[in-house]
Amino acid sequence: MRVTRKLLLGSVVATAALVLAACAPAADNGDSGDGGSTGPSEVTVGIITSESGALASYGQQYLDGFKDGLDYATDGTNEVDGIAINVEYKDDAGDPDKAVTAAKELIGEGVNILAGTASSGVAMAVAEQAAQNKVLYISGPAAADTLTGLNEYTFRSGRQTSQDVATAGTFLDDIDGKKVTVFAQNTAFGQGNEAGVKAILGAKGAEVDSVLVAEDVTEFTPFAQQLLAGEPDLVFVAWAGATSGAMWQALVQQGVFDAVPVVTGLGDAATFGAFGEATDKIQFLNYYFPGANDYEINSTMIDLVTDAGGNPDLFTPDGFNAALMIVHAIKEGKGDVDAMISALEGYTFDGPKGKLTIRASDHALLQEMYQVKLIKDGENFVPELITAVPADKVDPAEVK
Repeated sequence: MRVTRKLLLGSVVATAALVLAACAPAADNGDSGDGGSTGPSEVTVGIITSESGALASYGQQYLDGFKDGLDYATDGTNEVDGIAINVEYKDDAGDPDKAVTAAKELIGEGVNILAGTASSGVAMAVAEQAAQNKVLYISGPAAADTLTGLNEYTFRSGRQTSQDVATAGTFLDDIDGKKVTVFAQNTAFGQGNEAGVKAILGAKGAEVDSVLVAEDVTEFTPFAQQLLAGEPDLVFVAWAGATSGAMWQALVQQGVFDAVPVVTGLGDAATFGAFGEATDKIQFLNYYFPGANDYEINSTMIDLVTDAGGNPDLFTPDGFNAALMIVHAIKEGKGDVDAMISALEGYTFDGPKGKLTIRASDHALLQEMYQVKLIKDGENFVPELITAVPADKVDPAEVK
């Protein structure tokens, strides 16, 4: 695959980095003695993710999934076809500069497979290093659409933002001709979501407008009234930070939920109690929660992670998928980067979310998504599946 970069949503993170003096050395393929290549005796994989910092919980979910996924994919041997798989872990602390330093160190040691990263900014920086040094890179929970089709060396083991937005649109039977209002903070995050909804749901025929709120606002009644006055068919909320509780409360008090469906994304378990009185009124789009499906491999992952002392959560599948992809790439490509890329392009496999396909043209990971609600369970709230949304209903636009 040779991809020409086209910007999708948001701005590309520019990272100044020096190219290593030499590209990563090619794998030292052994010789069977009869002219056949048996591959190297071992391959080292570099995992760069947030073990500390603001996204440490996401990093831990990924690591739990990866470690148990590697165990699962290799039957506990950490090797495939006689090739030992070694893993070296690096903490990026959510800092692109630290991630670039870690990537350079690993590549300098001869590592030509990198994976991980919870932050989109970090992932963009590592992806740049992967392209410059011709190594395979599989991003983790980082959701930025710009990673898809960024370069021929970059893949992803999780979903991307446009799949979230497309899932929001499935809460209406037919999005064509319907009015969708984005309710968000007037920040890069909010503006990015506004652009995403316009690009994705607008392309499906929706009329998209927005109510953007300054980040320092603490009184949300006028904005809730503005939502009602616009008479949308769907409200898509993209919000972050300390004012979330007050914002949701205002929507409840002003009767927004009585007038129109309100959709937002459901994050990891730590966020389930953050919606106050709105909790059982919100319709959630969701990437994953442990009870989202009854696939056998999902049950296996949950058991493996639980038995190891972890808690399966939102981004556990990203790590598990990464391990499955890496084992397949090494088995088919024997550590040679071009051969491993070819092995992954178009690859369809069973993961914790069912059947997943790596689109050959731009490396998007095609997968089902979920509609979810939160229900009271004692003193806590737990997610309950409304419906699984088939992959072809939420496929991201192809990057050409």
